[in-house]
Amino acid sequence: MQLLMGAIVAAAFLTGRLALAQQQGGHGFDLANLDKSCKPCDDFNRFASGGWIKTHPIPPEYPVWGSFATLTDEKQKKMKAVLEAAAENKNATAGSNEQKIGEFYASCMDTATIDAQGAKPLQSALNDIAGMKSREDLPVAVARLHSLRSWSMFQFDSTLDLKDSSRQIGEADQEGLGLPDRDYYLRDDADSKALREKYVTHVAKMFELLGDSVEQAGHQAKMVMEVETALAKVSWTNVQLRDPETQYHMMSRAALGELTPHFSWSAYFQAVHHPELQEVNVAQLEFFKGLDAEIAARPLDDWKAYLRWQAVNRMARFLSKAFEEEDFEFNDKTLRGTPEMSPRWKRCERVTEWALGDAVGQLYVEKFFPATAKSQMEDLVKDLAAALRADIPTLAWMDAETKKAAVAKLDAFEVKVGYPSKWKDYSGLAVNRGPYALNVMRSSEFERERSLNKVGKPVDRAEWPVPATTVDAFNLGQMNEIVFPAGILQPPFFDPQRDDAYNYGGIGAVIGHEITHSFDDEGAKLDAHGNLRNWWTPADLKSFRERGECVANQFSGYVVAEGVHENGKLVEGESIADLGGLAIAYSAYLRLLQRKPAKDDGSGFTPAQRFFLGYAQVWAVNERPEIEKLFAATNPHALPKFRVNGPLSNMAEFLKAFGCKRGDAMVRENVCKIW
Repeated sequence: MQLLMGAIVAAAFLTGRLALAQQQGGHGFDLANLDKSCKPCDDFNRFASGGWIKTHPIPPEYPVWGSFATLTDEKQKKMKAVLEAAAENKNATAGSNEQKIGEFYASCMDTATIDAQGAKPLQSALNDIAGMKSREDLPVAVARLHSLRSWSMFQFDSTLDLKDSSRQIGEADQEGLGLPDRDYYLRDDADSKALREKYVTHVAKMFELLGDSVEQAGHQAKMVMEVETALAKVSWTNVQLRDPETQYHMMSRAALGELTPHFSWSAYFQAVHHPELQEVNVAQLEFFKGLDAEIAARPLDDWKAYLRWQAVNRMARFLSKAFEEEDFEFNDKTLRGTPEMSPRWKRCERVTEWALGDAVGQLYVEKFFPATAKSQMEDLVKDLAAALRADIPTLAWMDAETKKAAVAKLDAFEVKVGYPSKWKDYSGLAVNRGPYALNVMRSSEFERERSLNKVGKPVDRAEWPVPATTVDAFNLGQMNEIVFPAGILQPPFFDPQRDDAYNYGGIGAVIGHEITHSFDDEGAKLDAHGNLRNWWTPADLKSFRERGECVANQFSGYVVAEGVHENGKLVEGESIADLGGLAIAYSAYLRLLQRKPAKDDGSGFTPAQRFFLGYAQVWAVNERPEIEKLFAATNPHALPKFRVNGPLSNMAEFLKAFGCKRGDAMVRENVCKIW
């Protein structure tokens, strides 16, 4: 799955929304967003969005403030009244979506009950961990935490078979760390050492909240750090994880036993209620070999401490105030730089949406997403696909055989817009008015079982990966489909009433981005059916990789903070998609102008300039320094300012539109071009 912002935007238009002009009825470009002290050829991001950036400081409850955040914030405000009405309706039909939404939200808002409960909702899981007698008990304890979506030791879930996308399989992947990435445990600089000390202190405070003495908590926290550091040492890097070819190892139950002789997969499968599993994919063999060695070498008490931590770390934000505040202190304030917690109702809206996504999404679509927006978006997607289809035959670096396979893949695309044709059924999920944490646990268990029940079953191609409310867009490589939820189909991405240039530069570039993900460093390895298969001739594949390397090298040169650069190989795929998406969106816009000449919108900008302003306004963002460093280490997307200037500096069409000349900062000597 590809997300527009790391880990992710028509007619109900936003108040105070990004880049929409009051003087043009709310459907044009707000000239106040410009920074006219900066020339567009020096720094287009600053020119296009500097005014907005200066006048839109980050609210204290956010680490990032820009189009994704503003749309999410507005969506929450819309849904607040809907959820409150559901919570107040005591006469809702038992078992209905309205009853479940209302009671889930009400249980979250009932802070008196939550605080009175303390850690009691977690006690059963903690008792299971405390009751372990030997390492042979680990599979059952781990399975219990996995049912809560706490990926302790590793992750096990359903997925599509990389070499046969028509079937669902079980897959085991590396996981189990409390810090954001393996490198947080392994880097030797002063900042990383200081952060690890803060992390150990945070873990100890959580143990104290569970009732441990200060001395016990400190000792257990150090044990947790030792275990997680050992797991980090055998974990793959984020760059290594981008290569699907190295992560396909279908293994029988007997082979699993040989891989991890100290961890019983039979016991684990029994504990997750799927004893019938006989074959699964193990993505990172070296990790599981290392994990097994640690299981053999470490005393049981180390694993008890680690699993207790994993349990409370997963559930802390759903427990009493003391747990929630300590979780926020480290994970939001320290790691992301967020000064204040969101209001309670917003936190409850987020979790209700997470737990009952399709039920909430159905209400959102009924109230806020008109059918006209869906049809206009579908037309835009067709335009973008047609532009790429027209472009592929013109590529000098791709031969006829590869071009034919590329067009076949494009023609096999499935496009999902707005909302699913079939909503999820929550009839098997029990929800009541509390305790809140138990509703969260049941939701996790429900989703976990629903996911594992897919193994061995036909693929449900009607299913959506996220709720319709999501402010993001996706390319699901193995499904060979692109998904645009209703949540993103709003300004500044999409506005049915504004000038086409802004829509093609905004949502058009998003569409193009998602389409070209099927041809990025990962997507290029999957064929028209989503199977892991090389469909390139050797010469074309070599040329494609060289062009991707150009993009990676460009982004590695961007400085995030002192001593911190973008990781070009980590952001290569998303940056290829940004560059390709812009190119085909612009091509599609030019094709539109042949059918429908542009009108003067009164902004003073040409149609071509308006297209590029439409793109830049999507990435008008303020970010806290802490989150920028976190993103640089873990996010496959470059920072927004680089997502503007990076691809545009490679586009001759942009340079021509604004009259940029050699020597200007936006003019690159070594231009990267793919599509």
